[in-house]
Amino acid sequence: MANIKSQIKRNRQTILRNERNKGARSSLKTQIKKFLTTVESGDKEAAQTSYRETAQAFDKAASKGIIHKNKAANTKSRLAKKLPS
Repeated sequence: MANIKSQIKRNRQTILRNERNKGARSSLKTQIKKFLTTVESGDKEAAQTSYRETAQAFDKAASKGIIHKNKAANTKSRLAKKLPS
């Protein structure tokens, strides 16, 4: 355990940020699952809407630094390939 006051504060902040980011990453995974189930149902319009929401969530997470911007781009690309044409 740290003895320095500023380090104790940094440890508290790290724990809070870690919990917040964990929740955000978990919601991204949920968003992906929702998109994939929509694609499997075969409804084109619902899949397009779901993809738009998922892509927006990934862009937002990347802009906030929760995930890397390249990971967001790669995931969006991989999901776009699954869209019914």
